[in-house]
Amino acid sequence: MEIANVEAAEAWDGHEGEHWAEHAERYEHSSWRHRARLLQASGISPTDHVIDIGCGSGRATIEAAELASDGSALGIDLSSQMLAKAVQRAVESGVANAAFVQGDAQVHSFEPTAADVAISHYGAMFFGDPVAAFTNIAGGLRPGGRLALMAWRELERNDWIMLFRKALALGRELPSPPPNAPTPFSMADPDRVRTRLSAAGYRDVDLQPVDEPVEAGDDADHAYAFFSTVGIVNGLLHDLDDAQRAEGLENLRTAFKEAETADGVLLSSSSWLITAIRT
Repeated sequence: MEIANVEAAEAWDGHEGEHWAEHAERYEHSSWRHRARLLQASGISPTDHVIDIGCGSGRATIEAAELASDGSALGIDLSSQMLAKAVQRAVESGVANAAFVQGDAQVHSFEPTAADVAISHYGAMFFGDPVAAFTNIAGGLRPGGRLALMAWRELERNDWIMLFRKALALGRELPSPPPNAPTPFSMADPDRVRTRLSAAGYRDVDLQPVDEPVEAGDDADHAYAFFSTVGIVNGLLHDLDDAQRAEGLENLRTAFKEAETADGVLLSSSSWLITAIRT
């Protein structure tokens, strides 16, 4: 397996991927509204062949395969743990036209011009060389094939992550993700997205804002029990002493309590629904 994005592979085929695979249902439920919007925009027809970039534990791939009932869906991801979960789910769901491969979509050898649609549900923001990656993905799409991506907008527009940063900063000036680095916010700038996708062989690049809540839990305790264990929290707590960690976690518990509604803990978020056509 050829890997271009070595750091991403180390993270996602390691502890991070293991945690996501173990808690796949919880992660995926938090953004089910966003996934529904993506699949609707992708326009998958019954005979389409679909590529799912950064497919994780396979929820979007399986749903795409169900839409492409006489076609197929191929999920690709760096994480062996999440892919094992995806294969298990497809079998349990009786979805025979979904397949999964471990690989780096930036350099993976897709079958040339075989797919009608490429989708990604928050899986396309981590490429070290986005133009090379999207050029490679375009090679797997037929001319006129469609690209549909969900990606986060700017950090400050996303209360779901600002909640963690505010609760756990404890007076520290936390750094913001570099705009050109492979972070969750690498596709936040519309002009940069249009430039990169145009250079990679796409036309009619369009970005539509999607402002849907992230569903963190049934109530504050449910949200805290899970999200106090995720990677971003561990990272923000890493350099603190025991007393500071305890204070930060109590701040996080309070923040979830303040975000609690009759429908659960709902945290506002903002994404781009990005669509384009392969030239």
